[in-house]
Amino acid sequence: MPQNRDKLIKLFIGNISNTIIHEILEKAIDIEEIRSKDHKEIKTSLDIAKYYRDKINPIDNPLPDKNISEIKKRIINNIKNELRLRISKGYKNININIIEETVDKFLKELKIIG
Repeated sequence: MPQNRDKLIKLFIGNISNTIIHEILEKAIDIEEIRSKDHKEIKTSLDIAKYYRDKINPIDNPLPDKNISEIKKRIINNIKNELRLRISKGYKNININIIEETVDKFLKELKIIG
């Protein structure tokens, strides 16, 4: 079962990272058509992340502190890497200073952190 749990955590991290990346990109974009695509991507990835969150550990039961800090660290690293890549490709107005704040917001929403 631990291998399965590790896979679920990896899938959760990928989807919640994608959610947060598009949340930050949505704030950086002025073009409504692109913002609506980001918004749709946020909803889709968040729904999938919620599914994996429930599979990892029922929402009523908190995750161990060790798991929480590792998950948060991996999410932040994924987001920073992706946003740096997008900035290098010419994306403008991306505020990397809101990464940790946005990660905390979503982790609270999914009851990963209190």
